[in-house]
Amino acid sequence: MMGLMQQQPLLISTLIKHAERHHGDAAVVSRRIEGDIHRYTWSEAAARARRVANALDGMELAPSERVATLAWNGYRHLELYFGVSGSGRVLHTINPRLLPEQIAWITNHAKDSVLCFDLTFLLIVQQIHAKCRSIRHYVALCDADRLPRDTGIPGLMSYEAWIDAQSDAYEWPSFDENAASSLCYTSGTTGDPKGALYSHRSTLLHAFATALPDAMSLSARDAVLPVVPMFHVNAWGLPYSAALAGCKLVFPGPALDGKSVYELIEGERVTFAAGVPTVWQMLLNHVKEKSLRFSTLARTVIGGAACPPAMIKSFREDYGVEVLHAWGMTEMSPVGTLCTLKNRQLGLPPAEQEAVRLKQGRALFGVDMKIADRDGHELPWDGKDQGNLLVKGPWVVREYFKGAGGDPLVNGWFPTGDVATIDSDGFMQITDRSKDVIKSGGEWISSIEIENIAMAHPAVAMAACIGVKHPKWDERPIVVVVKKAGATVTREELLKFFEGKTAKWQVPDDVVFVDAIPLGSTGKMLKAGLREMLNEYCLPSLRR
Repeated sequence: MMGLMQQQPLLISTLIKHAERHHGDAAVVSRRIEGDIHRYTWSEAAARARRVANALDGMELAPSERVATLAWNGYRHLELYFGVSGSGRVLHTINPRLLPEQIAWITNHAKDSVLCFDLTFLLIVQQIHAKCRSIRHYVALCDADRLPRDTGIPGLMSYEAWIDAQSDAYEWPSFDENAASSLCYTSGTTGDPKGALYSHRSTLLHAFATALPDAMSLSARDAVLPVVPMFHVNAWGLPYSAALAGCKLVFPGPALDGKSVYELIEGERVTFAAGVPTVWQMLLNHVKEKSLRFSTLARTVIGGAACPPAMIKSFREDYGVEVLHAWGMTEMSPVGTLCTLKNRQLGLPPAEQEAVRLKQGRALFGVDMKIADRDGHELPWDGKDQGNLLVKGPWVVREYFKGAGGDPLVNGWFPTGDVATIDSDGFMQITDRSKDVIKSGGEWISSIEIENIAMAHPAVAMAACIGVKHPKWDERPIVVVVKKAGATVTREELLKFFEGKTAKWQVPDDVVFVDAIPLGSTGKMLKAGLREMLNEYCLPSLRR
């Protein structure tokens, strides 16, 4: 016997329809690349998204054709999120921090038909457009009077002129909820980037799950600042969750320095923000230097890389901001876990609560996970055994776009490339990337643990731990450090700082001071680049 409920497909267009109908007066605020602040409402965003859909119809784009973006977080990008996917096409957000050659390769692999871009990235488009074989239309995200002349880009048009010529009357089509909605490529640190192709169904399920109280706990009372880029895994799904919950949305545009982010938080009374540790470190540095406080910011979700304990502690103890540690991947839409305490843990002593909060957290409903040894045998959830982390669920990829890389699944599970522990309460903690874990004398040393200790030193701005070849121990850890401006610390002082904080055999063999650590396009430390930078390095004990 079947249930007797109505059948309505889970489509992205239903989110913008809901936002317009039920909280159409909620604000969407954007700092534009021109530097000024743009304000309108969800109702106006919905009307302009329908104009986008009509404009795409006017280009005679077929269902599932790809529309690419090179854009910052802003209201026009938001309109494309809904206008492109809602009309049955596929939104392809491209990371503009990639090399131009990589961007051209990605557009060709995706066979994008349209490219919409902020004028910040005009030079990139001028460099690559002749190499982008499938793109037929170029749209600059600007007013008609700001459209640059003589760019060499064929048929370049202004976004505002493009959609102003269209009606805002549009009937969102209905189709299979498993149809593709958006496409995002991995950063491609090893080999060519691979595309994660999300569906309408996976996107909506992800939006529901991330808005839950034990996840991001989003509501119509929140003002949400997605500092995480909209080109990076759809801003962790926040534009969709915000439409679902009725949040005020605040977009930072390209201004991600500590001063600009702080002023936007205060000026727009932001209650919830999301970003990667490198951005939050700039924010904290600015707040500390100027002796500032947060008047409304209540919580922030930090993901994209392991968050140093010192940062979590500073947000909570110095500024009263709750930090939600999170973990996920491009291949997971991206959120897999968030760290919120269970009821019984509320009575734990502060130090024990802190130990829990440092973990990446519990799986959302819809995500299952396990850890396995090198032979694929599942390991116990005891918080001690480390193993390869595998996941599955309705918003986890089953294969990459166009079958790139073959079948990635292992008996139905997606191997994340992370090494982790899971405790008896289901809290997962990343101990390392499988490619970064240091194997010394047959034992594993967590590079993340070493980095976290180093980052707790008041003179350290950034730290990365890598393994260096050793004839006896196979590998030994060293820590590479960027000092804070004006701070002083010696190699010996920093090594002494490790005493009592980790086992003696895990203490790094050396400290290397550098001006900067290579960062990837999404703010993650590039350890491959760091190893290349130190390719002639030799451990002190091995020097003659």
